[in-house]
Amino acid sequence: MISWADFEKIDIRSGTILEVNDFPAARKPAYQLKIDFGPLGIRQSSAQVTHHYAKEALMGRQVLAVVNFPPKQIANFFSECLILGVYDENNQVILLQPDREVANGQRVG
Repeated sequence: MISWADFEKIDIRSGTILEVNDFPAARKPAYQLKIDFGPLGIRQSSAQVTHHYAKEALMGRQVLAVVNFPPKQIANFFSECLILGVYDENNQVILLQPDREVANGQRVG
């Protein structure tokens, strides 16, 4: 069990995907994403979501992401946030998103 104080350390924010690119250097199939987090700015992320999502379907989509992890190098790319999703029965990611449009940068709590 974690405490409420532990949960509050995780900064989960809403953002809108602005750009989606193939990521051929990744070990597992992935996209490189640029996401607008409003006042927090634009951050990039690597996301292994190619099974369920075409690039075109991700453009303009709102997502939830952890924004307070340190950058992580994946091949020649630095991921600056962690997009959140649920694993399906085949261990493929299904993205989490707000059920209504919200402002970019809104905090989950």
